[in-house]
Amino acid sequence: MGETIAKNKKAYHDYFIEEKFEAGLVLKGSEVKGIRAHRVNLKDSFIKFVRNEPILFNAHIGRLETTHHFYGHEERGSRKLLLHKKQIAKMLKAVTRDGYTIVPLQLYFNDRNIAKLQIAIAKGKQTHDKRNDLKEKDQKREMERARKDY
Repeated sequence: MGETIAKNKKAYHDYFIEEKFEAGLVLKGSEVKGIRAHRVNLKDSFIKFVRNEPILFNAHIGRLETTHHFYGHEERGSRKLLLHKKQIAKMLKAVTRDGYTIVPLQLYFNDRNIAKLQIAIAKGKQTHDKRNDLKEKDQKREMERARKDY
């Protein structure tokens, strides 16, 4: 994996991550320039299947001032994901099960300088699960502090 451009930390807080995949994105030139300038936010983005094709919705890719309006792109537009048929079939099967969804985790450039999106099959957490995670995180932090001071 190459340089990470954007992470979706909220996904780790809201979901149990089951299985991760690497997906390509169908992008315009202005979108690639926006990604290279780190103008990306995956916080509220989600993946839905439209006619059995995975599509990324609500991911914000900012436009540069130097981009001409004619060649610009929609900042929160939908973007098609590129995956193998077996991966798509596996995801469709998972999404039809109760409580499972597909979430984007991070956007990065791979070693061949191609924009990739790491996505995952995830199960939604309930409030008490989130509280337990925060409690465990606090306990780990306290243990590290104690170890450091010792």
